[in-house]
Amino acid sequence: MDTLSTLKAARLVPVVVLDDASDADALAGALVGGGLPIAEVTFRTAAAEESIRIMAARGDILVGAGTVLTAAQVDQAVAAGASYVVSPGLSRAVVERCHEHGVLALPGAVTATEIQAALEMGLTTVKFFPAGTSGGAAAIAALSAPFVGVSFVPTGGVGPKNLGDYLSIPAVAAVGGSWMVPRDRVRAGDFAGILTLTAEAVALAAGL
Repeated sequence: MDTLSTLKAARLVPVVVLDDASDADALAGALVGGGLPIAEVTFRTAAAEESIRIMAARGDILVGAGTVLTAAQVDQAVAAGASYVVSPGLSRAVVERCHEHGVLALPGAVTATEIQAALEMGLTTVKFFPAGTSGGAAAIAALSAPFVGVSFVPTGGVGPKNLGDYLSIPAVAAVGGSWMVPRDRVRAGDFAGILTLTAEAVALAAGL
């Protein structure tokens, strides 16, 4: 199964911030144990690259890099083992470098103009970010009408209370969120708690 199909099947993409790469293996284990063997590790910390390397080496979790802003970061992420690359906005340089590496690019796009630009770059799936302040589920539903065949991965302001609003839209491939992997819980080493939160999120998504 290819990367996008795996994300669609899971319906959830945990957005992970790791401050210490020594937590990466235990966090991956908690996600796998909770039934969600996927992670988007954001490039916001110095530990991101090594964390991706550690998690990807396990072989039982699909690891991507988030908050990727430059082509050089794409190179770093892919070298570390990232299978997909997520950006907050739409950068031709980042998308083209992803194509060169043969990895899935998920750039942020929230307007009709940005979505058309993404289509021109050969993409059919975009990250809808920040979802909560960009019109939410209603905006995605409206945009999906003219852009038949485009899939969205809403991220930002998504949680258990509004998850159903997004997953009920056929054009939503999956939803990105951090509520099952809170940064403070990772820092505290509460991986049992993260496993529980992950399992609850998986059950919620499956029941919607």
